[in-house]
Amino acid sequence: MKERPLRICLLCYRGNPYSGGQGIYLKYIADEMVRQGHEVHAIVGPPYPFPMKGVILHTIHNNQYFVRKKLDIIEPEDPFAILRPLNFYEYLASRTGAFSEISTFGWRAYILLRKLHERHRFDVIHDNQSVGYGLLMMKSFGIPVIATIHHPLSIDLVNVLERTQKFKNKLKTVMFYPTLMQSIVSKRLDHIITVSEDSKRAINRDFGVPLEQQTVVYNGIDRNVFRPLPGIKKKKGKIIFVGNIEDGKKGFAYLLKAMPRIAKSATVTAVDGGAPHRKVTDRLMSTLGLGGRVDFTGKTSTEELVRHYSEAELAIVPSVYEGFGLPAAEAMSCSVPVISSDGGALPEVVGDAGVVVPARDHEAIADAVNGLLADPKRMRELGRAGIERVKEHFNWEKAVREIVGVYRRYI
Repeated sequence: MKERPLRICLLCYRGNPYSGGQGIYLKYIADEMVRQGHEVHAIVGPPYPFPMKGVILHTIHNNQYFVRKKLDIIEPEDPFAILRPLNFYEYLASRTGAFSEISTFGWRAYILLRKLHERHRFDVIHDNQSVGYGLLMMKSFGIPVIATIHHPLSIDLVNVLERTQKFKNKLKTVMFYPTLMQSIVSKRLDHIITVSEDSKRAINRDFGVPLEQQTVVYNGIDRNVFRPLPGIKKKKGKIIFVGNIEDGKKGFAYLLKAMPRIAKSATVTAVDGGAPHRKVTDRLMSTLGLGGRVDFTGKTSTEELVRHYSEAELAIVPSVYEGFGLPAAEAMSCSVPVISSDGGALPEVVGDAGVVVPARDHEAIADAVNGLLADPKRMRELGRAGIERVKEHFNWEKAVREIVGVYRRYI
C-alpha cells in the first residue's frame, strides 16, 4: 500500500545557502521532499533563502544585536522594540559575548509554530542544526521533533580553544558557543539525524545522545551542478582548496606549509568565500615566501566554483575536523582527485576515491601531492572512482527517502 505524503515543517536559523552548510542542506532536502510529493513548510531566519519551488516559507526576524553597536541597536521605526522580552534577552546575551541567535530563533519558531500548527497540522518538525530550548516546547504539540546535527559544536569550541592563548579570550570563546544548551536539548528530542558515523560517535561522546537514538544519513551532491564541464581543460599544477581560510578547523595553514615542499609548477586556488580578513594567512604566506603561488577568489558563484573544480588537477581538503566534508564530495563529483586529511568523517567520504593523510601533517600533504602530480594515470583513476562513489553514496533522493523513513518511525 502506498504511504501517504507527509506535512513537514523544517527549521533553519540561517536559511540562505550562501550563509553556510545549514542553508545548503535546507535547500536540497526541501526541494527533494517536494519532488517526492510531500508538503513542506520552512521556518527560516536571516539571511533568508531564495524562493524554493513548492516550499512554503515563513520568515523570522533577527535583530542581530551581536554586530550592532551603541545607538545602532535602536530601531528608528520602533524605538522600544529592544524592550520586548526576547529582543531584550538577545541584546543582553550578545553583550556577554554569547551567540544568542540560535536560542532566540528556537523561541521565536515555537511562538510562530503555535499558530501554524493549528492551521496546518504538521506530521513532524525537523530542526536543522539550531537545537535550541524552543524545540523542547514544541514537543507539547504531540508530534515528533527531530533534529539534524551535522557535528556537535563542542568540536568547534575545542578547536578554537587550541588556538587561543589568553585566558580572557578563552573565556569569551566558552561564552560564545551554546554547547550546554545543545547537549541538554539533543538528548530530549525524539531522534537525531547526523551526516556521518564519525559525527554520530562525537554526538554520543560530547552530548550523551545514545547511538540507537541517532541515524546516519549522508549528504547528497547535486550532480546536475557538480560535474566535469565539457571543453574545460585542466590547468597543469592547479590545486583547489574550498573553505574559510581563517578557520583553523579547515587546515589551510597546513596546505600553505606544504607548498615549499611541492613542485614549483604547482599553484593553489583558494575559494575562500570572501573571508573578512587574512591575518594569519598573510603572515604565513610572507614567512614561507609563497607570493605568486596562491590565488584567492573571494566570493564566487556556484558556476565559477564548478569551473575551478574542472580546471584543477587536484583538490586538497586538509581539515582538522569535518562532520562530512562537502568540498571533498563536490570535487569527487567533478572527477577531481582528492587528497584529504583523516580529520573526522573525511575518510568515510573519500573512501577509495582519494588519498588520505594524517591531519596537521604538512609533510604528508606535500608527499601526496608530489606523488599524484607525477602519476597522471593514477589521477585519472581516482577521478573516475570519485564520480562512481558520489553516484552510489551521496545523492539527495536517497538521503530524503532515508530521512522520511525516520519520520515515519515516530509518527
